[in-house]
Amino acid sequence: MAKLQKLLSQDLLYTAINQFWRIVAGPLVLLFIPLYLTPVEQGYWYTFTSIAALAVFADLGFSTIILQFSAHEFAFLYFKDDLTLAGDAEHLARLAAFFKFSLTWLLKVIGLVFPFIIVGGYFFLTSKHDLDYWQGAWFLYSLASGIVFFYSSLLYFFEGCNSVGLVQSLRFKIAVGTSSTILLGLYFHLTLYALALSLVISSCLGLFLLLRIFARPMRQLWGLAKTSHYNWWPEFSNLIWRYAISWCSGYFIFQLFTPLAFKFHGPVFAGKVGMSIAAWTAGYNIASTWLTAVTPKLNMLVAEKNWPQLDAVFNKNLRYSLMTMFLGGTVYFFLYFWLVDKIFFFKRLLGPLGMGILFTCWLLQLYINDLAVYLRSHKKEPLMLLSAVSAIYVAVTTYFCAYYLNEEMLFAGFLSSYFWGMPIVVMIWRKQKQAHGSDLV
Repeated sequence: MAKLQKLLSQDLLYTAINQFWRIVAGPLVLLFIPLYLTPVEQGYWYTFTSIAALAVFADLGFSTIILQFSAHEFAFLYFKDDLTLAGDAEHLARLAAFFKFSLTWLLKVIGLVFPFIIVGGYFFLTSKHDLDYWQGAWFLYSLASGIVFFYSSLLYFFEGCNSVGLVQSLRFKIAVGTSSTILLGLYFHLTLYALALSLVISSCLGLFLLLRIFARPMRQLWGLAKTSHYNWWPEFSNLIWRYAISWCSGYFIFQLFTPLAFKFHGPVFAGKVGMSIAAWTAGYNIASTWLTAVTPKLNMLVAEKNWPQLDAVFNKNLRYSLMTMFLGGTVYFFLYFWLVDKIFFFKRLLGPLGMGILFTCWLLQLYINDLAVYLRSHKKEPLMLLSAVSAIYVAVTTYFCAYYLNEEMLFAGFLSSYFWGMPIVVMIWRKQKQAHGSDLV
């Protein structure tokens, strides 16, 4: 018990350090964007990131699966001092086979999906003619995003191997390099190329750190995979299509707003929407730290069928997560009503009604996401159908909100989806807890 608490505290510490950098760098980036970009450039900036988020069609939930499957196998393994793996031979062989399977899958989907993102994004952006230099920045940014996707997926594999603290320390170094490039690029008036170059730095730094730290276990796993034959496809395929529906649905739920704002109201309003989403997403990511730090441990506890400890860890971090998000929202609105006439930054965001609706959505989504982490730690995806229905509902209602309502009401359809969606998620979560005899909270 003491060892577990020490491990969780270390994982939480390193995750918190990573998120602390986001707390520092995130607002700086949000401040620099309106300082060094025109409203039109700001619109293109956030439209870039929304289109690049189509990488979800390469991921299809694989980042979660790779973490879950590796965690379930690593529950019976451990790292030696030189970072080679040891433990139960059967689970080590299965992990090696899964590592090879993961690499093969990653290379295939990157080659298939990212060319469509690059070309499709280009033709979408040509529908507006407010900026004449975006093409080079877009191609550089979208190409680098494929490399980022590759190394990030492998980091999820090792994060699942109970290396949350180590992986988060690497992500921290990558985040420092990425954010610093953005800030320096904006300061030296590189405009959209600041965003593109930041992803180039991220891809280079991420690959370097991955190989520097995990080269030895990767060589070990690859070598074992030559003689370890385990067919992961039945178990993987049974889950990936369910996750694929949920993850693709997530794009239409979370990433459609900026492109629709770009289409119906132009790049200036799209910039406000993108920056507003970025602001609340930063708070959401910080609040999610509590669950991110313990996600591999939740999967390992499920593999061990340690239900009391599973619920104790989850319930504690769920409460801290929601409290953190609520506190962040309270601070924002206090500062807004106090300083709105004194700080120009607020002029680049949505008004209080739009920001209020968006904050409520993100708070409710945090709760749903935390419950989803618990459910998926059981190697299940019971939210697939709900995600698909929600995606259709949000996409349709947002389209009509963008077309017929004023700008502040863009997220009204998004908010209304929680009125009927959240009770369903809670019901599914309670059913899962009852299935293994947990006390409901």
